[in-house]
Amino acid sequence: MTKRTSAKYKIDRRMGENIWGRPKSPVNRREYGPGVHGQRRKGKLSDFGIQLRAKQKLKGYYGDLTEKQFRRIYAEAVRLKGDTGENMIGLLERRLDAVVYRAKFVPTIFAARQFVNHGHLKVNGRKVNIPSCRVKEGDVIEVRDRSKDMAMVIGSMSSQERDFCDYVNVDTTRKTATFVRIPGLSDVPYPVMMEPNLVIEYYAQN
Repeated sequence: MTKRTSAKYKIDRRMGENIWGRPKSPVNRREYGPGVHGQRRKGKLSDFGIQLRAKQKLKGYYGDLTEKQFRRIYAEAVRLKGDTGENMIGLLERRLDAVVYRAKFVPTIFAARQFVNHGHLKVNGRKVNIPSCRVKEGDVIEVRDRSKDMAMVIGSMSSQERDFCDYVNVDTTRKTATFVRIPGLSDVPYPVMMEPNLVIEYYAQN
């Protein structure tokens, strides 16, 4: 289980962007960072600063993963054939908590991690409670019967805040989701621009 080390909206304010596209984000009201020094004029970022910011934004989007977890994903993306940035996005989107979030079973990526941890899901008919578990094409993720009537699930699936994506096929009646294919960067409905190429540059130089 990944420990969340900072409030999710503080991540928004630190980045200066509403990275999850949520209407309650404080960035919608004030774009400066948190704390007493948040309103200071920001200097121009160095190349390192730009790369670091891109890494923090992508890492934060997926529930503020630990540095160890994120670096491990990068290392695996390097070993795979093809574009490393695209590979990295594919690996992140194959996490079970990310698929649960895309299926709209829950309203946030943080809720997705907790939902998985608490044993509310089955993957291909078997209970799974590991958020970082990686799904494969054709895997079926299902909300367990005892959890299908939870107010959070019903409210999230009926919400118009986010759209479904085409690489996760969702049956809203049965509350199941089939992982159809591994997405590329252009397939993922990020509310803000993500730059995995800068993340790759950051790790390559550090």
